[in-house]
Amino acid sequence: MQLPVADNRRVRAFAGRLLRTHRRPLAVVVLLQALAAVAALALPWMLGGLVDAVAQGTTRRYVDTVALWLVGVVLVQSVVTRYAQRSAMLLGEEVFAGLRERFLLGVTHLPLSTVERAGTGDLLGRTTNDIDRVQWAVRFGVPRLLVTSTTILLTFGAALLAAPLVALAMLVGVPVLVLATRRYLKRSAPAYRANAAAYADLNGVLTESAEHAATVDALSLGAVRREQADAAVAEAWTWETVTLKLRMSVFFWTVLSFSLPVAAVVVWGGYLTGAGLTTIGAVTTVALYVIQVRGPLFELLMWVDEVQVATASLARIVGIELIAPDREPGTARPASEDVRAEEVRYAYREGEDVLHGIDLTLAPGERLAIVGPSGAGKSTFGRMLAGIHPPTGGRVTVGGVPLVDLPEDELRRHVALVTQEHHVFVGTVADNLRLARHDAAEADLVRALAAVDAAEWVAALPQGLHTEVGSGGLTLTPAQAQQLALARLVLLDPHTLVLDEATSLLDPRAARHLERSLSALLTGRTVVAIAHRLHTAHDADRVAVMEDGRIAEIGPHEALVAAGGEYAALWESWQQE
Repeated sequence: MQLPVADNRRVRAFAGRLLRTHRRPLAVVVLLQALAAVAALALPWMLGGLVDAVAQGTTRRYVDTVALWLVGVVLVQSVVTRYAQRSAMLLGEEVFAGLRERFLLGVTHLPLSTVERAGTGDLLGRTTNDIDRVQWAVRFGVPRLLVTSTTILLTFGAALLAAPLVALAMLVGVPVLVLATRRYLKRSAPAYRANAAAYADLNGVLTESAEHAATVDALSLGAVRREQADAAVAEAWTWETVTLKLRMSVFFWTVLSFSLPVAAVVVWGGYLTGAGLTTIGAVTTVALYVIQVRGPLFELLMWVDEVQVATASLARIVGIELIAPDREPGTARPASEDVRAEEVRYAYREGEDVLHGIDLTLAPGERLAIVGPSGAGKSTFGRMLAGIHPPTGGRVTVGGVPLVDLPEDELRRHVALVTQEHHVFVGTVADNLRLARHDAAEADLVRALAAVDAAEWVAALPQGLHTEVGSGGLTLTPAQAQQLALARLVLLDPHTLVLDEATSLLDPRAARHLERSLSALLTGRTVVAIAHRLHTAHDADRVAVMEDGRIAEIGPHEALVAAGGEYAALWESWQQE
């Protein structure tokens, strides 16, 4: 499944709103660029006048005066250009910062069910390649487009003022340029979008193969994964070739359109001079303008190509906002801490339920262990109980209010989920912990770490809580990263906790010790523990055995063992291991 991509109309509207937000700095940039362009245009004008003055006879003093003016204009142009480019770069940074923050806000609020169906490749491609392409265009492309566009318009205007008849020859290459550009723009947009999608698929294949290398080796899937990678590379290469041919074609016709006006101005200007309709100085001025404008024109075309690439990426970024939310928060708030599942069904694909009408009531303070074979639906049901996914049938409530009707911050004050998956964010240990509670004092952080047996090793770090971890910092072991995730849960302090094999990365002895520490800490809270280590079930108030998306057995440990059913068989097998 591919995440949606915005159409051209929506992308233009989005870009327009983004630029209107920065209309004042944009006006300053345009003004400074105009002043810099005017200063640059003064040079050919004065040189043309000097040519006419020399041809008609002039004094050395006049030549020296013009030379001084030329030096002064160059200095003024340099100063104005410096501030113009600085303002343009600052504008690009501001625009990109706003875009990045809006994109991250959208990504962090995506329905997890949608993300899981889409896979890692598409979203990873949008958060890496697409962001990089847009960032390059915003930081450098937007400022340079302003510079070149302003320069080109003013150059043509100055040429018309200097010698209108001669300046007409500058338009010779316009038809070629317009036709080539229109053809390019028509074909490039879909090609660049397909190119971005191909790279997203390639990212997905490579990322999944790298992250799950152990599984690939265990199941001898190396050849299969290589074939998929080769196919993804071939697809990306195909679209790279298509876009490269488009660029080569438009650049050829563009260079031709740039060369024609130079020859046309010389030939046409010579004719007009011979006919007495203009002067050599006027022809010189326009010829210099033609030569001067070639650089901005070529740069403009280069950035038009880059903007096409960025526009295709922006369409994918804006497409994130087209994903409909999977819940609409209401105004009702829970009157109690009772958690109840009523006829809960769930299907990752329409018509293929993986949960089949589960009913379950959790008493406040109860500890429930959910066990069962792989694929029985334990983790999926845990996500229902934590409000991660809305059920496709039935409902899960806290205090009589459906979990999916609660705002996210309100929901997490009631129910939280910790899985065997975890992430260490770039920053200090304290920064990672404060993701759960931004105003937590250091004493609170230390207590949370102590609750999960992490206080000792954190204190031994070079800067303790202020040690940089994550990418570029200290690398934590999987067990340490998992302990940070559990400490965040302690800081969050919800009344109901769903632990989905949350200690699976710790060795059995360390996990047992950690769970005893958590047991003391979690007294009075409702805990749902999804685990494959049955000592967790032994310590629980009740055990629910799941099979094929249903609760096959539920009751206290001793009663289920005595019943001689599925749980008793699991318990006997686990003890033998």
